[in-house]
Amino acid sequence: MRVVSLTCSNTEIVCALGCAEMLVGVDSHSNRPQEVIARLPKLGPDLQIDIAAVAALKPDLVLASLTVPGHEEVIAGLEKAGLPYLAPEPVSLEDVYGDVRLVARHLDVPDKGERLVEEMRSKLVESSSPPTPAPKLLIEWWPKPVIAPGRLSWVNDLIHAAGGHNPLGNEAVKSRPLTDEEVAAINPDAIILSWCGVAPNKVRPDVIYKNSTWQEVSAITYGRVYCVPEADLGRPGPGLV
Repeated sequence: MRVVSLTCSNTEIVCALGCAEMLVGVDSHSNRPQEVIARLPKLGPDLQIDIAAVAALKPDLVLASLTVPGHEEVIAGLEKAGLPYLAPEPVSLEDVYGDVRLVARHLDVPDKGERLVEEMRSKLVESSSPPTPAPKLLIEWWPKPVIAPGRLSWVNDLIHAAGGHNPLGNEAVKSRPLTDEEVAAINPDAIILSWCGVAPNKVRPDVIYKNSTWQEVSAITYGRVYCVPEADLGRPGPGLV
């Protein structure tokens, strides 16, 4: 079977299922596992996929996504080219598990899908004695404006599992922008920087500490600004756990 993956998460799912040999092309951001990625044609960033290059690979299945705005344009291109595709749109950790099973079924390895889900569940051990009240953890997908995840994000489940509280967890959105004043009003106990598409060594916690509007925010006062690579929070696949 010839499989093309257009997002990092799908690439990692295919490889975690033991089906790396099926991959014949990936998006330009896929970088794990490196020994697999190095040999494959790169088809452009996930929002600017070269559809003609995808078609030239004659895939039996294209693994796309609908996780961020703009992916729908890629889907339209695949449909116009008559290419068979899956486009998961997970908004919870259970959805991610479901997508692993879905991909596994389409790759004809359903048993491996079940085993991978159980392995993921076993690694994600929820906090047995979370603090009270739960600390407010603000995840920053983007710094200016601040964009943070709402309830319709697998990150909401990860925060809960860690014993924390997502300040936007009551809002039925994937994410939304916040003004500096809104962040100050939320007064997060910690700010986690996971900037989309930004290399970890380019993330700037010093910018957060210098924000004049946030000088009374607990996360700033107590030095609780942390960096977690987007690859570990923003890819709905095995790496989340």
